[in-house]
Amino acid sequence: MDGRIVSDTLNIQTELIMPAHTNPIGNLMGGHLLCWMDVCTGISAIKHSGAYSVTASLDNVSFNLPIKMGDIVVLRSFVTRAFNTSMEVICEVFIMNIHTQEEIKSHEAFFTFVGLDAASKPVKIRSVIPVSDREKSLYESALHRRELRLIHAGKLKPEDATTLKDFLRSN
Repeated sequence: MDGRIVSDTLNIQTELIMPAHTNPIGNLMGGHLLCWMDVCTGISAIKHSGAYSVTASLDNVSFNLPIKMGDIVVLRSFVTRAFNTSMEVICEVFIMNIHTQEEIKSHEAFFTFVGLDAASKPVKIRSVIPVSDREKSLYESALHRRELRLIHAGKLKPEDATTLKDFLRSN
């Protein structure tokens, strides 16, 4: 199965924060952001797998900067690495200044998706071909994140996390 260049999986989504998206102090509610992130990353997963893709997990999301009513939010996602039937997708969230068009990164999270066929059975996922230095770095570190996810899910014993142990020994 041929690989796909990371940029082919890029998805960009833009949202305007309206009153219905905010809490009583005018900040975007986290649930709205998580929903947008899930949709954005899901589209990247579909582009990569060529199949319907379902969310299998979401790594930690820290709400570092408040997003205010009236802000423009830009979400960017792409597949960082594919495994057998799953793929890791990063979503980066930026707040865009309306006047300068400058973007400030406010959030980031890694999602895991599984591609499914018409019978809802997992499909084999083609590999990812990282090109830029950042893509290569994310590609390599995806193995460590995957092992951490598997440990948290109880599917891998910590002592069996070989790539993670090698990484920790080298640092």
